[in-house]
Amino acid sequence: MTKPQTLIIATNNANKAREFEAMLAKDDIAIKTLADFPAVPAIRENGITFEENATKKVTAVVAATGLPAIADDSGLMVDALHGDPGVFSARYAGDHDDAANNAKLLANLGGVPLEKRTATFHTTLVALKPNGQKLVVNGELAGRILIAPRGHNGFGYDPLFWTAKYDRSLAELTAAQKNAISHRGAALRKLMTKFDEWWSN
Repeated sequence: MTKPQTLIIATNNANKAREFEAMLAKDDIAIKTLADFPAVPAIRENGITFEENATKKVTAVVAATGLPAIADDSGLMVDALHGDPGVFSARYAGDHDDAANNAKLLANLGGVPLEKRTATFHTTLVALKPNGQKLVVNGELAGRILIAPRGHNGFGYDPLFWTAKYDRSLAELTAAQKNAISHRGAALRKLMTKFDEWWSN
């Protein structure tokens, strides 16, 4: 039996890593994360687009490890806030502080009625191999921002993001339900339609 080839998911977020692992389960691929490569230097996500940030991350990881990697940049775009927090979603009120980010979002939407709290979750995935083979895909999920958090299963803005398909917040869904409709799930499904060709080149 051949040894599995390593693919790095460029994240330290265990929740995000689990979503990738569930979608990318293949016998010949060993999934690793940045937690497995502590020597990879910190990456500044200072791009102005999701693709730019994802490309910065994946390029740095491939350069540091010599292994193929996938990076994503995801964010919440709220129509009433002119697309904010967008690429700054994880750092909206503090670096990856979910509670503070959610509190700031609710404060900035104070007085906005539910029907006008439309929003879109967006993910850009960039896959890169040491030979320079690159693959870019996008995924989105439309919904609304709730008045108060609901549910305990999600992370980030999931407790505030209501989806019409289930009439629930993302944090009220099972992992399987969320993966079936989420922006990251949509991007991953697009990635998988092109993955074998990218992986073999």
